[in-house]
Amino acid sequence: MATRRTTGSVRPPQTTPPADKAAQRRPNAPQKAGEPGASTGITVSDDARRAMVAQAAYLRAERRGFTPGSEVEDWLAAEAEVDALLRAGHSGPPQ
Repeated sequence: MATRRTTGSVRPPQTTPPADKAAQRRPNAPQKAGEPGASTGITVSDDARRAMVAQAAYLRAERRGFTPGSEVEDWLAAEAEVDALLRAGHSGPPQ
């Protein structure tokens, strides 16, 4: 299926890259979880990040049969996994 281009208004070239404009509009907004001022990645709220970490930690515990004693390691590994996914720009659930 071919896409159709409409004729009409053509946008003039921008003098400022879109990333710079976004930074000017929201100078104090962090660009990714835990690292303010960065230009790549996905921005999520603290609550959303915590929910993602909790889900990843649960899945890790499930894979090891919920054996007690490794909860902290599960949580820390899940935090590292979620933060890496957010930095890389992936929006899907951890695998």
